[in-house]
Amino acid sequence: MELALSSFIGVLVAGGVYLLLRARSFDVILGLTLLSYAVNLLIFSMGRLVVGKPPILAEGVAPTLANHTDPLPQALVLTAIVIAFAMTAVLLVVAIRSRGDSRTDHVDGDEPRPEDRP
Repeated sequence: MELALSSFIGVLVAGGVYLLLRARSFDVILGLTLLSYAVNLLIFSMGRLVVGKPPILAEGVAPTLANHTDPLPQALVLTAIVIAFAMTAVLLVVAIRSRGDSRTDHVDGDEPRPEDRP
């Protein structure tokens, strides 16, 4: 399971970096979103992959990680999801405004001329 999760995190990072290097603002926003998903999965996996163990201490059960899962990565990922959603919304508003002002979706606002394209 760890190999599958780490491979999936690597694919998300590779796709996110590839999209960040594109020249269109929507691709950049999508790349940042993929990177935030990868970071969320990485933080979540640092809390160990445990199925069926409660994150809350119970009476009569020893308060060790052998009996419970670590709730801190879950709280961090939940907070990161909210922050990433807010930042994505802000970036979309900025990209839409930039598109309206410059009439292009190019990141630097300068659309390449047709004769310069390969």
